[in-house]
Amino acid sequence: MEENFKNYEKTITKKHSISFTPKYKEEFNTPVNEIIFIAVAEKAFEKLGWDVIYKDNFNIEAKRKEAGWMNERWTEIITTTYKNGNISVKSESLGNEIWDAGKNSKRVQLFIYAYQETLKTFDQEALKELEKEAEKKNNWDDYIIPDTLPKPMQTKTPDFTIPLIGGLLVSLILGFIVAFLSVKGLYFIGLFEFLVATTLVFAMKYFIKYSNYTNFRKLQYLLAAMVILIYSSNQYFQYEIILHENNLERIGFLSFLQIRFSQGFVVNKINLGWIGWIISWIIQLGLTGLFTYLKTAVVLTKYVLERIPAEVVDFACYHFVKNKSEEEVRKELAGKGWSDKKNQDEVFEAIGGVQNAVELNRIK
Repeated sequence: MEENFKNYEKTITKKHSISFTPKYKEEFNTPVNEIIFIAVAEKAFEKLGWDVIYKDNFNIEAKRKEAGWMNERWTEIITTTYKNGNISVKSESLGNEIWDAGKNSKRVQLFIYAYQETLKTFDQEALKELEKEAEKKNNWDDYIIPDTLPKPMQTKTPDFTIPLIGGLLVSLILGFIVAFLSVKGLYFIGLFEFLVATTLVFAMKYFIKYSNYTNFRKLQYLLAAMVILIYSSNQYFQYEIILHENNLERIGFLSFLQIRFSQGFVVNKINLGWIGWIISWIIQLGLTGLFTYLKTAVVLTKYVLERIPAEVVDFACYHFVKNKSEEEVRKELAGKGWSDKKNQDEVFEAIGGVQNAVELNRIK
């Protein structure tokens, strides 16, 4: 952050608030149009040292980060919206705190000051030039069409059986491990859901790589089935382990579950009854499923981007920006050596991956 903004930040009067997701919002007017506003706002964010994560014709968003205990972390997301010269600025906390000690109000007021100070550095001629530059950038007018493109990588035909079979095997193995640790009294709710999800994501990363399968909708269904299989098989494996270690007669798995429900779920010597088991299973499924979903989306996005050289993605994006149809873009790609439909589809997936990466970055 530039020194003059650091000095101004010290003079800002904080406004505290309490809510589940603390936020603060202010509005102000600007005499410029939306194109100039977005361009100036982006420069203001850069001067403040905040990371711009998204922008379109009327909105621009940035996240502020600070050094944490182990690494840097984002603390607030600042969203600005242009509407007929009226600017809405909102800062929202990204942590788990309920009490906002004035940080959001500080971010909003600091941005407004930074924007206005940045705008002052441009006279009318400079603003016109800034607008032209922004339009050229948005329209990719400075893009130079390359004479050649890197050749397509050799990739195998997508095969869903690899993640399917691998996912089922991994789920059963994890189900047994969780069952064994639970019987031994070593299971810690929250920690183990995180570890299970991390293992699933690690496995899915290689299943995607070796299968070249990137249909996220089907992978979502597979992930859901894997999570359910882990915790349902966990119960069955616990049943088998308890019978084996205690040399008990078989009573049937359903009878085992009935006994569990009748005895209730005990936490710190407090019996929560049968509802405790239901809540614990919901927590297990929810935490594992959510973390697995988000991290797998990141893994998949990274994979579809790594398959295609950046030059090829830029080439295809340029033609889409110039309002060419999908068929026309395919012809352009074919003219540069990307004639195979599978390779072209992977280029389009990579473009979608770029958009997904932006959306993942915007998650609060």
